[in-house]
Amino acid sequence: MTSKESCRNELRHAVRQLSERGLYSASKWAAELLVGIEPETPSSRPCTSGVTPLSSTMRHLFRAIAAAESPATSTPPAGVSYVSTPIPADDVDHDDYDSYLLAKSCFDCREYRRASHALRGQTGKKAVFLRCYALYMAGEKRKEEETIELEGPLGKSNSVNAELVTIERELSSLHRNGSIDSFGLYLYGIVLRDKGCSSQALSVLVESVNSYPWNWSAWTELLSLCTTLDMLESLNLKNHWMKDFFLASAFLELKMFEESLETYKRLLTIFRLSDYIQAQVATVHYNLRELDEAEVVFEELLRTDPYRMESMDTYSNILYAKESFSTLSFLAHRVFLTDKYRPESCCIIANYYSLKGQHEKSVLYFRRALKLNRKYLSAWTLMGHEYVEMKNTPAAIDAYRRAIEINPRDYRAWYGLGQMYEMMGMMFYALYYYSKSAALQPNDARLWNAMAHCYESAPLGRIEEAIRCYKRSADCNDAEGIALHELARLYGELGQTDQAAVYYKKDLDHMDSEERQGPNYVEALFFLAKYCKSVGRYEEAEHYATRLLDSTGPEKETAKSILRGLRASHSDFGSMDIDLAP
Repeated sequence: MTSKESCRNELRHAVRQLSERGLYSASKWAAELLVGIEPETPSSRPCTSGVTPLSSTMRHLFRAIAAAESPATSTPPAGVSYVSTPIPADDVDHDDYDSYLLAKSCFDCREYRRASHALRGQTGKKAVFLRCYALYMAGEKRKEEETIELEGPLGKSNSVNAELVTIERELSSLHRNGSIDSFGLYLYGIVLRDKGCSSQALSVLVESVNSYPWNWSAWTELLSLCTTLDMLESLNLKNHWMKDFFLASAFLELKMFEESLETYKRLLTIFRLSDYIQAQVATVHYNLRELDEAEVVFEELLRTDPYRMESMDTYSNILYAKESFSTLSFLAHRVFLTDKYRPESCCIIANYYSLKGQHEKSVLYFRRALKLNRKYLSAWTLMGHEYVEMKNTPAAIDAYRRAIEINPRDYRAWYGLGQMYEMMGMMFYALYYYSKSAALQPNDARLWNAMAHCYESAPLGRIEEAIRCYKRSADCNDAEGIALHELARLYGELGQTDQAAVYYKKDLDHMDSEERQGPNYVEALFFLAKYCKSVGRYEEAEHYATRLLDSTGPEKETAKSILRGLRASHSDFGSMDIDLAP
């Protein structure tokens, strides 16, 4: 079993070791988890916003969730046993430590080649990692410079890291000899991934996280290589508590949102104050299209950590979808003052301008975000949406394709490409992209509606396939009610009036529940009135025709005509006290 104090001690060592090796992102992640462990004594961590975290509504909610999942102890749920992993000791000789300090200082100043040179000839595992990592970063820096020189800041380029071969040669030799540590394995996995050796990289990264599980950067690289559930299940991972963080993130990437949420709930038994878990829970709710729940969690997160930037772009997407203009304006102003040159800040400001309808300015900020991080997936996808609004089809297609290159599992980019080709009348291409999107996000009704529309379009005319897609959409709780109306219409065109009546009735009930009226409402009443009259269900026909009298325009006269026909065809209608006078 793993106690809170054990987790705390492991993370303290991890923060120091990761920072000493220049893995600052992983070090910060570990530090966030460290302060997310609830103290054993009644005390609270410092809070810059002046709000006491333990007294907030969402913190109590998270505690209730965690308490429901397992007993209120400092151990994992019953039946779960975590392995303990020894923390490696430093192997830098005292005589070489001065050189290591020089190299680390140069690395921190982004003088990567100088850092690598300062450690030449040293054979200690810590020194070997920093030397090879500095060389790798020097190669990445030069690759980025070549790309900008040849193609511009957002251009494509075939530039490669020229140091990969040298680094691979050294690390592969150390790997064969068994004289490489977990950090060296992490770097070796990155090099293999960059060279296209994905299966070998996967194996090496598994080796790395099993020997040193606290390096979140290694888990992140491993996650990027697990593109299917089968690949995830095939990994031979030790049952350390860091594995649960990895699985929760993997489930989120693979669109297994319920499994991801359950895993994060289990982790809350130890990390009850973790802002990272709170942000991930909000992201899961966002992907489940539970926008209200996600917004509440993000609001709480901002109260406890007002200068946080991570995941705030997702929060801005929620505010955009809910058209919360004032809140989005406040968030954009806050991140601008905090750090306006962060990619997340630029994305949030871009969403703000998009909601104002200033799409040119929105694109400007999305491009700024991409100059800061060329692999910022959301910026490419959202910039594609902006180009759609600006009717710039080639630019939109290019943006969506760049998003897919970064992450082929981004269903929004596939859907955007489908929309573009549908707008150009290229239905076969549009259908292909829509189907890719629906395969990645099968519970999104909008995607099935889009596929159905392609199937019933003139070039294809495959009505049966369109009906199947609309049924899938209806099963996915189509909030807009498009699928029910289209199913009713298509069955009516096919002459299958019984089925059409079923779906018109469902569509009418859906509109009644939302107190919504419109052309579809009138069409459903009109069809059901005629259908019920034709099958001898006169009381129902009278009911629908009477409701149709409340409409305006020619439908009102049609309703009167139907009621006169009912009176003429059924003697019981003589007692109706409905005013049919013009």
